Amino acid sequence: MNIFEALRESHDRQRSYAKTLIETSGDTPERVEAYKQLKAELQAHETAEERHFYIPLMELDDGVDLSRHAIAEHHEMDEMMEELDETEMSSPAWLAIAKKLSDKVHHHLKEEEQKFFQMAGKLLNEKQKEQLAGQYEKEFNAQLT
Repeated sequence: MNIFEALRESHDRQRSYAKTLIETSGDTPERVEAYKQLKAELQAHETAEERHFYIPLMELDDGVDLSRHAIAEHHEMDEMMEELDETEMSSPAWLAIAKKLSDKVHHHLKEEEQKFFQMAGKLLNEKQKEQLAGQYEKEFNAQLT
C-alpha cells in the first residue's frame, strides 16, 4: 500500500461520516454518534497526514505551498469542530456549522485527491510512498486509541 491508498481509505470514511452527520436532526443519539465518528476520524487523519505526508513534502521546495494550503484547511476544520463543540446540538446553528464543515471536508478531500496527490506523486519515489503509508497508518491508529 502506498500513502495515497492509505489516505483514500480515511477519505472515504470522512465522506461517509460527513454525509451521515448532516442527515441527522436535533440532539439525538444518532447525531451524537455521527459527530463523534467524524471528529475522531478527522483529528486522527489530520495529525497523521500532517506528520507523515505534508511535513515530508515541505522538505521539498515544490511541496511547500501545497502543504501549507492543506494544513491551513485542516486548521479551518478544527475551528469548525470547536464551534460545534460550543453550540447546542439541538440548535439550527449547529446544523448550519455541521453543513459548513461537511462542505469543507468534501472540498478538501477532492482537492487533495485531484490536485495534491498528483503533485506529490511526482515528488516522492515509490519507496517513500510505501514508507510514508506505514508511518501514516501507525500514527493514525495510535491517534484513534
